Amino acid sequence: MDRLLWMHCYARAVETGSFSAVARELAIGQPNVSRHIAALESHLGTRLLHRSTRKLTPTPEGERYYVEVRRALDAIADAESNARGEDRPRGPLRVACPVALARFKLLPLVKPFLARYPDVELDLQISDRKVDLVQDGIDVAIRVGELRDSTLKARPLGTARRICVASPEYLAARGVPQSPQALPMHNCIQYTLLATGNVWPFVQAPVEVRGNFKVDSPEGVRSAVIDGIGIGLMPDWLFADALASGQVQRILADWAIPPLPISALYPAKRLLPRRAVVFMDHLAAAFAADTAVGESGTDR
Repeated sequence: MDRLLWMHCYARAVETGSFSAVARELAIGQPNVSRHIAALESHLGTRLLHRSTRKLTPTPEGERYYVEVRRALDAIADAESNARGEDRPRGPLRVACPVALARFKLLPLVKPFLARYPDVELDLQISDRKVDLVQDGIDVAIRVGELRDSTLKARPLGTARRICVASPEYLAARGVPQSPQALPMHNCIQYTLLATGNVWPFVQAPVEVRGNFKVDSPEGVRSAVIDGIGIGLMPDWLFADALASGQVQRILADWAIPPLPISALYPAKRLLPRRAVVFMDHLAAAFAADTAVGESGTDR
């Protein structure tokens, strides 16, 4: 009776949502994965998973058990590493990051991280969709914005300072707004994933904007602004090169906009493997040295 194998199969089934994915990962065949998890349920005397043709969903008992199993498996992995006298972190590390932040800030940090920790197998998931860390098997998710999920912990990495920008061509044709109150008379590019919707949150007076173009990607906003479609509100680092080259101009610089935190998120009840800790350390140090995002911190 290999209870540890059963537990590993169960944890990965929860994280991947698929017996087939676990079978491919462990090279043991899907029927074996199913049998191992059934044996674990029989041993515990409770159902851990709801099974359907489309997905696996943990039962309430299964969710509670998963938290403890993942903590135990991570502790065993760390103990084995310490017993071997291994100073360097090793093993798979799955990280999720939004597209624009990955392109402009995170991807340049991958090479030095892997050079320092060559035994870590980094799996970077680049997407603007909000991932479920448990269901998607994510160790660390990098996010821009306030944390609203109490099941997660956040390690602050930096700050996204937001600015309003437009192309010289747009401003020549439509004029330069002198205050946020003038924005409703302009074509404003709406980022549809903005937490405040079509309200741009100036400290002095939030303003509801409108325009004939909406997009769910920061890079889509960037392209539209450079092309002269309208005015955009985005982190300043997204437009650093375009500002330097004169492709866009900053406007409304005297009107403050609250910055957004950049954080590394991880499940609050999971014991973090050392490879995840050193990855967050690496990002925090690099972001602290980067004047565009530079504000590091500790867990909160």
